[in-house]
Amino acid sequence: MRRPWIVGVLLAGLLLGACGDPASGPEQSPPDPALPTAAPSPTTTTAQRPAASPTTPTAADATAKAPTVVYLGDSLAMESQKVLGQSLREQVNARYTSAPYSGTTLCDYLEGTGERSLVPPAAKAAALVRSLRPDFVVLQFWGNSWGYTPCMDGITYAEEPATYFERYAADMQRLTEQIADAGGARRPRIVWVSQGPDPITPERIRTVNALYAARAAASHDLVADAGRTVSPATARYTWAQYLPCTAYEHDHPSYCTEPGRDRAALHRDDDYLHFCLAPTTSTPKPCPVRSPGIARITREITRVIADRVG
Repeated sequence: MRRPWIVGVLLAGLLLGACGDPASGPEQSPPDPALPTAAPSPTTTTAQRPAASPTTPTAADATAKAPTVVYLGDSLAMESQKVLGQSLREQVNARYTSAPYSGTTLCDYLEGTGERSLVPPAAKAAALVRSLRPDFVVLQFWGNSWGYTPCMDGITYAEEPATYFERYAADMQRLTEQIADAGGARRPRIVWVSQGPDPITPERIRTVNALYAARAAASHDLVADAGRTVSPATARYTWAQYLPCTAYEHDHPSYCTEPGRDRAALHRDDDYLHFCLAPTTSTPKPCPVRSPGIARITREITRVIADRVG
């Protein structure tokens, strides 16, 4: 249990430097070849301020066909935000807003945390629900576990695992309540995104995902088991840098990164946490290259929302 936290500082650096922001290269992810060509996404900004899609419903019942989706989270959401936005627009004609902040956790999106939060007031979950009236709020958090963000009050998994999980569950409930209160009669459905395997703290991830499932069940919300799509088929919590190419990746060869070995790269050699295959720098931005792990995760999130919309 002690060995994993020797790398805590290194991991914090990875998270703060996420995701996929090479020193030179495009700031926008390339379009998915499986989807029709779309205009550049207006839904996010590299300065991490939320911006809504200009698409508007054309009828009173447009929500059923064109849901409004808000995507919040940490560096995993930061790297995936443009790919998810494109996928949701193409599959369900979504009005989409993303406001991820690298290095954050659930408490950062709670109102009432003030200067102890890494997320500004206008980007808090409840504030965005009040202003955008979304149908779905997608939450993707790896589970900040080393106390980087001030709102965690120094609680870390390494030092206080039981307290860490109690606090995480309490923050999940508070965030759910704030989103529900902000939505009022139009309460959005929350989509909790499960996480993939972690080679450093595999049991922590297992428990975090169980908390997501329990919270979703208690609040009649949803879980997108995106973590399963980046796990070995017979070993849900065993970390793997490469996995066999899926049928989708065979059909879209740019995602089957090693066709000769019939496998797709999920992580870079120097980053076991993130799924962007571009190098990271100190400025968090969306991933600028096609990355199988990001495609797998965002396609699963899209599927869960599409199933409820359709």
